[in-house]
Amino acid sequence: MADVITYDDFAKLELRVAKVVEARPHPNADKLLLLQVDVGDQQKQIVAGIRQHYTPEQLVGKLIVIVDNLAPVMLRGETSNGMLLAATSGEKVIILTPDDAECVPGSKVK
Repeated sequence: MADVITYDDFAKLELRVAKVVEARPHPNADKLLLLQVDVGDQQKQIVAGIRQHYTPEQLVGKLIVIVDNLAPVMLRGETSNGMLLAATSGEKVIILTPDDAECVPGSKVK
């Protein structure tokens, strides 16, 4: 189990619903995809290590949950401005998605 955190620690995370508007393979990494996501008030790029589990075609139009206020980081020459949330079940990676397809991009997740 990871270290226990306080509610104040958790409250620092800004989790939001985002819609994948574009997805493409990272040109310099076999395991990464570049995702352009709509977070309601802006679009941003996220680099995600899910290329072995999802194709770009499976992701475009999909609603996902992201950490929206993560500090930008450079991954293999591409900037990632957030992180998508996913679960692992054995070898399988499952992207977390809202249960309701009508959920609006930018909606806060609490």
